[in-house]
Amino acid sequence: MIRTVLLASACLVLSAPAALAQNHGGGHGTAPATAAPAGHDHHHADFESGRFHVRVDGAGPDVILIPGLSSSPTVWQGTVDALGGHYRVHRLHIQGFAGAAARDNAEGPVSAPVAEDLARYIREQGLERPAVIGHSMGGTIAMMLAARHPELVGKLMVVDMVPFMGAMFGAPGATPESVTPVADQIYAGMANGPDDGYRAQLEATINGMIMTESQRAGPLADSNASDRKVSAAAFRELIVTDLGPELGRITAPTEVLYVKFNDPRMTPEITDGLYAAAFTGLSGVTLKRIDDSGHFIMLDQPDRFAAEVEAFLQ
Repeated sequence: MIRTVLLASACLVLSAPAALAQNHGGGHGTAPATAAPAGHDHHHADFESGRFHVRVDGAGPDVILIPGLSSSPTVWQGTVDALGGHYRVHRLHIQGFAGAAARDNAEGPVSAPVAEDLARYIREQGLERPAVIGHSMGGTIAMMLAARHPELVGKLMVVDMVPFMGAMFGAPGATPESVTPVADQIYAGMANGPDDGYRAQLEATINGMIMTESQRAGPLADSNASDRKVSAAAFRELIVTDLGPELGRITAPTEVLYVKFNDPRMTPEITDGLYAAAFTGLSGVTLKRIDDSGHFIMLDQPDRFAAEVEAFLQ
């Protein structure tokens, strides 16, 4: 029964990957929600990549924020404001999401190449073991970075993401290989299905991921402004990527914030157990459940989320 509930939750949270802007920013409509708020000063890092570009704010210790599927940097705006300019914050805008041209993300996987270019960014920009915070798909990228380049990451926070999403799409004991046919089918539907159905699914998914109605327009606009094929490819990659065997390579102190699965049959206790099992390979990890929140914790519980981030950074 637990697997059935997990699958139902996964379909709600993930089956429209573009909604994983969880990713989970900006005005409602088709324009990309990437403009800086009035009076907000930032610049883009001098770094050439076909995978992402970087918005930089503030001064102080370095913090990297990675948004989720089809999200823009504006999803982090409340968090950045709460930090009060005391940190130098690097917000990734992944190419193909929220109005950014697809560029190198137009074909193939997204998360793994982004993680590799992010390692290059840290080196070329001279960042000294920055704190890295990733939401949803951004959490996958953050885990990839910390596992594959452990010397580059000072602290790691994963927001509402598990190491192997594919477990929700297969039988017990699922592997990346066993869930690949499902991932391929989902990719085909997302990338090539009727546009009106796709847009309707985006709205339904966002509504299920964000409890606070007034906060839904921005992520929905970001999703609608994202390249469907890039979002589909990125979602497929999440399903077939199992980072469980790599968790032991992570040396950075790690904290995971998560919410109860969006299904009435899933109790907080069951959710706690599933997250504990998912991260058994990571020694010393701190797991914290955030109640009364959907997938976009930074939007549903902004004060609690900001407090957790500030405590994590200190």
